[in-house]
Amino acid sequence: MGLLEKLKTHVLTADGAIGTVLYGYGLEYCHEEMNVHRPELIEKIHREYIAAGADIIQTNTYGANAIKLARYGLESRVQQFNEAAMTIAKRAAADGGQFVLGTIGGIRGIRKSDATLEEILATVEEQATVLLAGVPDGLLLETYYDFEELTATLTMLRAKTTLPIIAQVSMHEPGVLQNGMSLNNALHELEALGADIVGVNCRLGPHHTIQAFEGVELPEKAFMSTYPNASLLDLEDGRVVYESEADYFGRAAVELRDQGVRLIGGCCGTTPKHIAAAKKYLEELSPVEEKHAKPEKVEVVREAEPPNYEPLHVKVKRERSVIVELDTPRHLEIEGFIEGAQKLYEAGADVVMMADNSLASPRISNVAMGALLKETHGVRPLTHITCRDRNLIGLQSHLMGLNALGIHDILAVTGDPTKVGDFPGATSVYDVSSMELIQLIKQLNEGVSFSGKPLRKKANFSVAAAFNPNVRVLDRAVARLEKKIEHGADYFISQPVYSKEKIVEIYEATKHLETPIYLGIMPVTSYKSAEFLHHEVPGIKLSDDALARMKACGDDKERATLEGIAIAKELVEVAAEYFNGIYLITPFLRYDMTLELMEFIEQLDEQKKGVSING
Repeated sequence: MGLLEKLKTHVLTADGAIGTVLYGYGLEYCHEEMNVHRPELIEKIHREYIAAGADIIQTNTYGANAIKLARYGLESRVQQFNEAAMTIAKRAAADGGQFVLGTIGGIRGIRKSDATLEEILATVEEQATVLLAGVPDGLLLETYYDFEELTATLTMLRAKTTLPIIAQVSMHEPGVLQNGMSLNNALHELEALGADIVGVNCRLGPHHTIQAFEGVELPEKAFMSTYPNASLLDLEDGRVVYESEADYFGRAAVELRDQGVRLIGGCCGTTPKHIAAAKKYLEELSPVEEKHAKPEKVEVVREAEPPNYEPLHVKVKRERSVIVELDTPRHLEIEGFIEGAQKLYEAGADVVMMADNSLASPRISNVAMGALLKETHGVRPLTHITCRDRNLIGLQSHLMGLNALGIHDILAVTGDPTKVGDFPGATSVYDVSSMELIQLIKQLNEGVSFSGKPLRKKANFSVAAAFNPNVRVLDRAVARLEKKIEHGADYFISQPVYSKEKIVEIYEATKHLETPIYLGIMPVTSYKSAEFLHHEVPGIKLSDDALARMKACGDDKERATLEGIAIAKELVEVAAEYFNGIYLITPFLRYDMTLELMEFIEQLDEQKKGVSING
């Protein structure tokens, strides 16, 4: 009798975690490599689960794909590890006739930029081909946080085999996926795509897994499965532990069966003791044929209040728009910064932009200064937010705070690594890239948290993305812009450009994009600072002409200032001809230089209007 036939009349027990047991043996390296180096240990674990009552075991291949094995430099051993795993599992199950599932683990978490969907499908196909050659009783797709990845993988594998496929999602929050989709809708969509068994595994313990299934209707044809964690995880002396008694897990298995689940195993923290308890409680129970799911709770998501200002990406498509950047102080004296920000705003800047600890060096919080400028001085702030300094928890909290403060103009950037700044020993976080951060911010605009949980109200962010045109191959930089547009970028702000020819080149390379660009211009104050920018600051390159002209100024500070402004005006004149958006970066709090450039831009626009009227 095949697996699906058996599930028509029985509630089956699957095995528990393999990684947890290996971790308990002190093996914290690549667990899939143990299929070759410690096959007797892997077989021992399989047999212990079988002895505990598991009707189904899975191969030790959760991470046995090229992308995950690359962490250990083992990407060339996909076939070896998967073949060995299948051989071991089938040998362990031979005596008792247990079903053997070939396991394939999800690759993406929140991050999507590390591997494209095409790369993921290619590596999964490589792994699945080896597993299928070993003739398993089915395939188990587990720990998929990214629903797009799971549906694409399922579709590809469904076309490749007629064997049963189990497709399991993972949730951050009970009953809702990372993208805000309900578990009920997700499981029914997986059924429609050809999954024979649909379910949930990992992240949540029994309590929240039961809670999640309460809102799930029984599928029409597919069966339901779940492999919950033993509990929520904890840390004890730096090691991950799960505080769950086996009997509690067994009693929870009955409640899962009551929710219509027919295949129950265990994920992180579970051991043969947990599976033995589940088997004991489930052994005499028949599958649930009918169920009344809890009605899905309709979350009322309030619309965001209309912004007090026209979004920059809207204005710049119609007319001239100027962003000025003024770095917050490295010290605690803020009077000069406040004065400069006020003067720049009063002179006509649409926003005053503040970096988020640029060059990985600490400054006064741009959120604190932005709130102060907005509430006390009536200045519209635009704040950078980097991926470097905050994990996902910090990023969401930070953004929710910005929304509460009414600061809706944001530039999302990856951020310079900490090793370039004042504290090279500090840790760079980078839970996500700037592209993923943009996408997550847009998710907040839909009223959905990073974990998929409703926020009761939509945020109202206008999101800029960075553009570095100072590269050898501009087409590649433009390709990145196109990807950022796909992730939701509303407009772009470029690194400073120091060549008139480069400005024209940028225009020609980007004129097909509907997403507007603010072109960056920053006056230099001396030859020494020009050399520093050119040679040491990532993303900035000066032209030979600009370097030569600043060098000719020698140590004459006044002459250097005048020359720096002259060079910037020449660049502004060309930029204003091709771009509505101009981004002026203030060097070293020298806002007098920025004010002169703003006045020059106004003169250019007045001249243009005059020509238009007279023409």
